Parts: sequence; structure tokens; C-alpha cells
Amino acid sequence: MEATNLMRYYSLLEKLIVELTEQDGKMDLHVIYDLLTEICKMFGISKGSSCFYQTLSHERNGDGVEMVCYDSGEESRVEMHIRIITKVMAVVTCTAYMPVNAPSLSEEDRRRLDLVMRIVLGSVSRIRLQRAVEQYAFHDDKGYRNMRAFLRMLGRMNETKSLGGSVAVNYNLRHFSLVNQEIGRIAGDVVMRNHFEGLVSLIGDTGTVCRMGGDNFVLICGKDKIDAVVNYLTETPVIYEPNQHKRILISASAGVFPIPESFVLHDPGQIMDKIISSLQAARSGGKERIVYFHSTMIADKEHAKRIQQRFPDALRNGEFQVYYQPKIDILTGELAGAEALCRWFRKGRMISPNEFIPILEETTDICRLDFYMLDHVCRDIRRWLDAGKQAVRVSVNLSRKHMMDIDLLQSIIEIIDRHRVPHQYIEIELTETTTDVEFRDLKRVVGGLQQAGIYTSVDDFGIGYSSLNLISEIPWNVLKVDRSFLPGDEDDRRSNRSIMFKYVVVMAKALGMECIAEGVETERQLEVLRNNRCDLAQGFLFDHPLTVHEFESRLNGHLYAVENAAAKKQ
Repeated sequence: MEATNLMRYYSLLEKLIVELTEQDGKMDLHVIYDLLTEICKMFGISKGSSCFYQTLSHERNGDGVEMVCYDSGEESRVEMHIRIITKVMAVVTCTAYMPVNAPSLSEEDRRRLDLVMRIVLGSVSRIRLQRAVEQYAFHDDKGYRNMRAFLRMLGRMNETKSLGGSVAVNYNLRHFSLVNQEIGRIAGDVVMRNHFEGLVSLIGDTGTVCRMGGDNFVLICGKDKIDAVVNYLTETPVIYEPNQHKRILISASAGVFPIPESFVLHDPGQIMDKIISSLQAARSGGKERIVYFHSTMIADKEHAKRIQQRFPDALRNGEFQVYYQPKIDILTGELAGAEALCRWFRKGRMISPNEFIPILEETTDICRLDFYMLDHVCRDIRRWLDAGKQAVRVSVNLSRKHMMDIDLLQSIIEIIDRHRVPHQYIEIELTETTTDVEFRDLKRVVGGLQQAGIYTSVDDFGIGYSSLNLISEIPWNVLKVDRSFLPGDEDDRRSNRSIMFKYVVVMAKALGMECIAEGVETERQLEVLRNNRCDLAQGFLFDHPLTVHEFESRLNGHLYAVENAAAKKQ
């Protein structure tokens, strides 16, 4: 290479190194490609390219990214080829081609070109690995931005003082397992992706949307966007098969925290705690599906933490007591059974079940409490039988959380048999499920209990989303109609509730199940039960939940007056 060209070579090489090592990452690709084109022409190269493969298997399959910096279009042959394997087993190659009839490069020029190619290889591998790290660190396995991406966004906005005045949201796609059941998981994935992209488009560059996992997401946006975001989350049609114009309505529960203008972020928990608490409130069963944060939610969270901390000692110390609410045969007035209900007494005060049951339901602590209740019920029944009392069947509630326990059936039977209680005295109450996985587990457990001679009942029938499948595919003994189905004093025979109640009872009896109505509080409701031949009732009209000693007094000669308005015990 002549001296003039050699000086030009080093000048181009220096400029290339400067461009490829920009510290702020703002490389000008056009400038880099122009420099490489000049270098190629200087050496008579007809084409220069590099390839990046994430793994060796990607290389074997030809699944990589090729970057061509210059191509004259001439028929070419390979002049030089360099291949390196990085420490993370990615593969990077660089190839220089020359026209078929051109002479080969001299050894000196090959060394100079080799230097350029290795500089390019180093840069390509560094850039591509940075992108791979970005992808793996800030995206989940489905390609959604993840929580790291969200926390990074919060940090950047905090540094630029643009966090104050924004709005953070934690949202959950409601009943998405049912969407998967209805249209299939592949189409369900398309729905989730399209719903996500719709929000991304709505928010624009002012914020971000990230996936926490499953059907749970977080986002942050400008306050000028929040009304549109809330409307979108409340309900929006999502297309999943554009060629056939198929779409489905998707709604979400959401917790919203408008960030004050003066807000300074010291810890991500300052925002995450607020939007998570708000979402929990939105999903708690109330009417509001979009809940804005308020200060009492932090107090509620602290209360929940105290409950969870005190629970293990309370269980060991026997602070939980079994109360029994009688079930009445309304034709004879006889005590037909009872439901075991949990009451917590601590330092002389009874803690309402509404204060601790929902909190324990958030973890598997509820399962420990359920087994505690079953154990104490079995102790009581054994004592009644040994004392010659007329024991009745007692129903014990089990949380839906138990469905993940593959040993549930064995655990139930072991507790009952440990106390030598005949199986016909125990009834296990299980609530409706909302997922296909839970449904299969529920079917397995109920079938196993049936084979063991243990009664099963479906609790709160009618408030779930799989009621008909639930009673047609699972062999229940008892159907317990939720109080929301029971007509009130203001309902006549033509009201929707009266008609629905009538046919639920008819259906249960036709399927060979006992049917019991809970929440019976007035004589008018008792008359409705008689008119519809629902023979079992439970409610304040007959008895409140009773202590074990009060309930024992009902076991012998336990008749209720079912003909008069007072319905007092005889």
C-alpha cells in the first residue's frame, strides 16, 4: 500500500474507532457505514458483512442477523473470514469478499484488513450483547417489558423530575382464564398482546406499560392520558382474528395512584405499595373495578400484616373457636345438621371473620385454619357420640387455596379417622371455581370424598362463573343456594329472584341433591322455601351461630317451631 493510501487508511481507522466507541452509545450508523465503504474500496473489497448468532445452535440453523456495510454487486469470492465465540457462547463472524478475478491481498494488506475486521467484530459483539442483555433483563419470556423495566422508568422519571404529576396504575385482566377457555390459549395470547399494544399506543412516549406476570400489569403515564386509560381498562373490544373480524370484550380491575407534583421517589415501594393496595381493593368484590388510592389503604395493609404475624401464635394458643349454626328441616322442625363457623377471640375481644378470613385467604394460612377447624369439629362429634348424644352432620368450609394441595384428600380423611368419626357425620363445603385447572382439581377431590363416604356440598352456588358445569360434572351431595338468590320480602312470585330460586331448587332435586337455603331471616322467606319445596334452611330466623355448649343443648330434643311467625325454639 502506497504511503498516501497508508496515511488515509490510518485516518479512516482512527475515525472508525472513535465512532464505534462513543461513550454515550449514540453511534451514527451512517457515518460508520460510509467509513467502512471507503475502507472496502481502498482494499478492493466487493462486499463486507458481519453476522451475529445468539448461540451455537442458532449458527448451525442459520438463524442470525447479517449486517452488510458495503456491496458492489459484483460476483465475488471469500477473501477473509473471521469467526469468534464470546464468553456467553454467542457467535460473531466477519467476512470480506473480493471480485472473482481480482488478485489476492498482500500479507501486509491482509494484516491491515484483519485489524479492521476485528475492530468491527468487537463492536458488533458488544452492541449485540448489550441488546441481548437489554432483552433478557428488561423483558419477560413472552417479550413484554417486565418489572425491571418499570422500575428503571420510575428511576429515570425521578431523575428528570418528571415523575410528579404522572399517574401509576396496577391492573389485572378480569377472568382471563375464561377468555382462554372460550377462544383457546393461542388466541388468548393474541388478545393479551393486542390489549397491551393498545395501551402502549394510547400512552405514547410519556410512559410505559410492563407485565408483572400472568395477567397482571403496571403502567405509568401522564395525567392527561389517565381518563383515556381508565376508559380503556374499564372495557374495550380486542380483535384477535382480523381476517374474520373476531373480537372479544376485555375489562380490567385497576388500582390508580395520581402522583403528587412535589413527589420525590426514594424507594419504588412508595408507588408500588399504593397501586397494589388499590388493586386489591378493586378485586375485593365491591362494585368499583377502578379504585383510586387513598391513605386508609396503607392502614389496611398494616392491619393485614399484623393479622398474618399474630396468626401462628393464635393457632397454637387455641384462640380460634368453632361456632355452630344449625340447619333446620322446615317440614319437621328437626335439627338436620350444622355449619362450623370460625370465631377468633383475642384478649377478651372477638375479631370478626371479615377482619381476618380475607387476609388469611391471601396465603396458605387459610389452609392451616381450615384443618384446625376440621380437627376441632371431629373432636366435638367424637365427644357427642361417646356421650350418647344425637350427633348430626356438620359441614366444614375449605378454601379454594386447598386445590393446589395434591395430598388434600388424604389429609381430610386422616383427620377424620384420627378421631374415629364415622364419615357420614362430616360434610366438606367447597366454593365454585373460576379456572379450568381448579375445576379439574375440584372434580378429583369431590370424587375422592364421595368414594370415602364423606358428604360434599357446593357453597354459595350461583355467584361463580361455572355453575352449570359444576353441578353437571361433579357428584355433589348438597347444593347450598347463595343468599343472593333467596327472594326477599319485597319479591313476588314473578320477580327474577323468585323464578331463579324456584328453578335452582327444581334442578338440584332432579339431580338427586339436597338443597339448602342460607340467610333465611324472615317468615316470608320461610314461606318461599315451603312453596318451592326447599326443605332445609339456615339463618337467623332459627338460630345465630352458637358456641359449642349452646349447640350441644340442641342435640337432644332439638325441635324448632316452624309454623309460627316467631319461629322460636321449643
